[in-house]
Amino acid sequence: MDANRGDPQLGWDTDQFPNSVEENALVMYEILKAGGFTTGGLNFDAKVRRQSTDKYDLFYGHIGAMDTMALALKVAARMVEDGELDKRVAKRYAGWNSELGQQILKGQISLAQLAQYAEQHKLAPQHQSGHQELLENLINHYLFDN
Repeated sequence: MDANRGDPQLGWDTDQFPNSVEENALVMYEILKAGGFTTGGLNFDAKVRRQSTDKYDLFYGHIGAMDTMALALKVAARMVEDGELDKRVAKRYAGWNSELGQQILKGQISLAQLAQYAEQHKLAPQHQSGHQELLENLINHYLFDN
């Protein structure tokens, strides 16, 4: 996996070494949930910045990136082992596991059929909070509470 970063304001990769445990913990979380690295690993497809002219800058970049990704992996492992984030996400999207949800996901029902279904069953769904701030704080708990 290319483990480099870009500028979020630019929207593209700038080949900088990763230095954010916060961002990479979520990346490693998804990798672990998908079974982890079965072949390969991390590729620091990165380079030092133009202003980094000391011969040790490349060394610092690689060491810092390895430390960042190692800590991100430890955080991600705690997130997976605890299971709280998975549980909350599963609860949020549980409706997609219903018969109707599965029909929608599989493309087995058209929008017109869905509208007819809603009218026939007098559906009146109630808004439910996504609890985004709670989930963000949960992730901070994994990051900053030992």
